[in-house]
Amino acid sequence: MHFDAPNAPAPEDGRAPWYRGLTSYHWFVLVVAALGWMFDTMDQQLFNLARKPAIEALLPPSTNPADRAGRVAELGGDATSIFLIGWAIGGLIFGILGDRIGRVKTMIVTILVYSAFTGLSALSRGVWDFALYRFLTGLGVGGEFAVGVALVAEVMPDRARPFALGWLQALSAIGNVTAALVSIVLGRLEESGSIGSAWRAMFLVGVAPALLALLVFRRLKEPEKWTKAATRAEAGAAAATTAEVRKLGSVRELFGDPRWRRNALVGMSLAFAGVVGLWGIGFFSFDLVRTIFKPGFVAQAKELGLEGAAADKFVDGRLTYLSGLTSLLQNIGGFFGIYAFSRITHLVGRRPAFAVSFLLAMGATAFTFWSLRSQSDIYWMIPLMGFCQLTLFGGYAIYLPELFPTRLRSTGTSFCYNVGRLVAATGPLTLGLLTSRVFRGYPEPMRYAGIAMCSVFLLGLLALPFAPETKGQPLPE
Repeated sequence: MHFDAPNAPAPEDGRAPWYRGLTSYHWFVLVVAALGWMFDTMDQQLFNLARKPAIEALLPPSTNPADRAGRVAELGGDATSIFLIGWAIGGLIFGILGDRIGRVKTMIVTILVYSAFTGLSALSRGVWDFALYRFLTGLGVGGEFAVGVALVAEVMPDRARPFALGWLQALSAIGNVTAALVSIVLGRLEESGSIGSAWRAMFLVGVAPALLALLVFRRLKEPEKWTKAATRAEAGAAAATTAEVRKLGSVRELFGDPRWRRNALVGMSLAFAGVVGLWGIGFFSFDLVRTIFKPGFVAQAKELGLEGAAADKFVDGRLTYLSGLTSLLQNIGGFFGIYAFSRITHLVGRRPAFAVSFLLAMGATAFTFWSLRSQSDIYWMIPLMGFCQLTLFGGYAIYLPELFPTRLRSTGTSFCYNVGRLVAATGPLTLGLLTSRVFRGYPEPMRYAGIAMCSVFLLGLLALPFAPETKGQPLPE
């Protein structure tokens, strides 16, 4: 396959479209990195959609339905937190490897890891081996983002970089939409009795991304910026070489230099607020929908004369379909939200765009969790919430790589996104405890739990005064 020179300059005319002057290799890198992250998010979303039915199926029977419902909610939070911990640990490990051995090699490994263990999740026999598979999946999921955005940021011309990274993150919503469509189709098949457990089939679909690593990534080249940094690390006298090697992906330098330390802590704080908002609240909208509409589907099954296993299949199929529809609409909204951030930040800068996004996310999430009552509400409340919540993630893809030099870019980005996620692992756990214990006596307790947790978006606002403005600046070296 032939590609133009990867670093051909983009035109200097600021009025020209951002993509004018990009070579075929620029587009190839963007497409491949977008596919890697898209399939990553697909596997993430398959878990969110399959979480509740999987735990309900794997949890031993209970004579008390109320206790069982609370236990399912609590274990759902536990499994999600374990997944996020794996995500954070894997992100840190692979982020450092991305700086030390290269972006491309590391990306291949992460895709193989998250694909393999997503597939193995279908073989779960109990709640805790299910959680173990989710932890191992998280290791691969966590590493892909940092090396993917570092790869695109270093290959793209400066002018095109924020737009390309915005599209990279926006296209990740297509991965979530793909998972939603899988859930909708499998839900219909489960409802009709054509297949057994739809949640097991969902995880088998997650094996598909491994083909991307095997067929495409061997054509990618390491970015010239990283290659030069690695060459400098190997050149010179022995003492100087040792110092450079230590700085390539060095956590010590990341925290030893005041500038990079401040950027790492600020980036981590911004990521923490958004990750808790999405993974600790927003992605539990699927569970909220299941809780709200299950009684109606149970009554409908009785009206149809269905009993026993037939009634269970009908109800589970309808709920799986509705959860898939919720995910589909949330991520369609998210696609436009992420794209909106790339346009807004181009006009007003990174910090004002983040400030508006945090306020919108807090308001839309609280409104949706409190007000969603009918199936018709799903069609407009859920896309609105998805737009506002995922707007922040467009900011992370653009902003985090701009905070660090080439030798620390993958490590620093991974620290922000994944240590923020490690701390954020308390979010789903907290939501589960609020739902099952604090608000247990309330009708539909997940509503109150979700609203209480929306205060996390204020933490992102508090971090913004310390964040450097990077609009219009080249990547630091």
